[in-house]
Amino acid sequence: MPHQSAISRFTRVVETAGGLYAPGHLGELTQHIPFELVDDVLERTGRVQQRLRQLPSRIGVYLLLAAALFPSVGYVRVWGKLVAGLGPLGVAHPSEKALRDLRRRLGPAPLKLLFETLAGPVGRPAAPGVRYRRWRTVALDGCSSIKAPDQPRVRGWLGKILRPNGWDGYPMLRLMALCETGTRSLLGAVFGPTGCGETGYARRLLPLLDDSMLLLADRGFDSDDFLAQVADTRAQLLIRLNGRRTPAVLTRLPDGSYLTRINGRTLRIIEARIASTCDNGQQIADSYRLATTLLDHRADPAAALVRLYHERWEVESAFYALRHTLLDGLVLRSRDPFGLEQELWAQLTVYQALRRAMAEATDTDASLDPDRASFTIALETARDQVTTAQGILPTSPGTGGIAQAILSGLLPKRRARLSARKVKSALSRYPGNPADGRPLTSRNITHLAIAIYTPQSGTAGPGTPAPTAFLGGQGNRDRTLQLLRTDADRPWNGREIADSLGIDHYRSFCAQLGHWVKDGLLDRTGRGLYELTAEWRSPATITDLPPRSTA
Repeated sequence: MPHQSAISRFTRVVETAGGLYAPGHLGELTQHIPFELVDDVLERTGRVQQRLRQLPSRIGVYLLLAAALFPSVGYVRVWGKLVAGLGPLGVAHPSEKALRDLRRRLGPAPLKLLFETLAGPVGRPAAPGVRYRRWRTVALDGCSSIKAPDQPRVRGWLGKILRPNGWDGYPMLRLMALCETGTRSLLGAVFGPTGCGETGYARRLLPLLDDSMLLLADRGFDSDDFLAQVADTRAQLLIRLNGRRTPAVLTRLPDGSYLTRINGRTLRIIEARIASTCDNGQQIADSYRLATTLLDHRADPAAALVRLYHERWEVESAFYALRHTLLDGLVLRSRDPFGLEQELWAQLTVYQALRRAMAEATDTDASLDPDRASFTIALETARDQVTTAQGILPTSPGTGGIAQAILSGLLPKRRARLSARKVKSALSRYPGNPADGRPLTSRNITHLAIAIYTPQSGTAGPGTPAPTAFLGGQGNRDRTLQLLRTDADRPWNGREIADSLGIDHYRSFCAQLGHWVKDGLLDRTGRGLYELTAEWRSPATITDLPPRSTA
């Protein structure tokens, strides 16, 4: 147990660790990153000081965490904020070199382990927006807008991106995060050079998934191998597919969705068109093709899953809070890869501690949506408590200062709205998309219509024509699969298939048959002879689906 010291100055009482350890705190966030946890992390990573001098290793950890709270000042100024509220306790005044040596002695390992210890879901299962049915919804995405100093050692690690109009001003670092959508807390994160694609980083986070989760992701993660790897974690998935992909139809379901096979896994495909009406009367529509492992259309209607997919944007809000609110859009401090890793793990640790404090605040009211907690209010309150050294130890019962500030400044209930996606910078090299019909300023949505399309008829509801992008299911491939299922036990001649389907361009059709053999739909059993592969012979029926769950 740490030694506690108390001082009284006028009517203010400060309680913190005693002696040399007094500057080692993070205000009220120390309750989420306690002394015992920091000491254990240092012990496990072998970074405990050999001799006890004026700057123990524990103080170094809290210094780095405090630097994440104050990204615009140097380490000497950060030290001044740590000791500003300690009054006459008598603390050291180290030089800039002494603080730099302390950071070097620690390295990135303790901060990485500290983040991994704090990372994880923080929302109550019954909290609004945390779960869909019995699954906790999580989202996966990457951010490549974190800037590092333009220094030789940093460029050697991260490189620089060549754009059509020249090199980027700064080396960019790619951050990949797995986020709980209900609270925007992080389950895990990895980072590195932008030269490695998002899918490569995402695979390193898949071990964090389990059968209690439902993963949401955008069309950058729709490769066959990645879908199969997610399915193998036993987590459910709801991932948008690239519009150019037209999966083959295995079984059509009554709600307009259909089953398909991808890399030996059965997935359900939902093709939908979403039309939004804004408060100024403007109508915006877009098409979506989603893949999911939730196969039962009775328990998981297609329209409900289309609405649920919108939750994946919560990970973008998490990146905004991390990149623009906590880091204030600034370039990272450290001028070498060693320091950059240390600094970013500290940023992620502080972010997660703030999310834990916010979840504790909203948990005081079971009906309160975690979306209404303000990250900015939590951050500014935490900064104030570092400089005043308040709330370090949980000595008094009741709601802490961060929770009180959050509950007294709740955000209004979220409203449905839309706007064009653009970079908010006058000097941005990314101009707006002139073909984007969405309004430049945010507009409220007064009506949202979701139409589910079936590849069988190419219609949505009675007589509504489907978009051109969704007519691929009516093509030669699905017609061929349906024909071959009528007599799946024998090989079919290519000419016989073409004649049965009324296809005139036989040579082009033979090339298509060759592609379907490569895709695993057909087997070539002889010259010009084809038959269905085993997994495509018998379409799944309603009785083959899992029993309907009431969870």
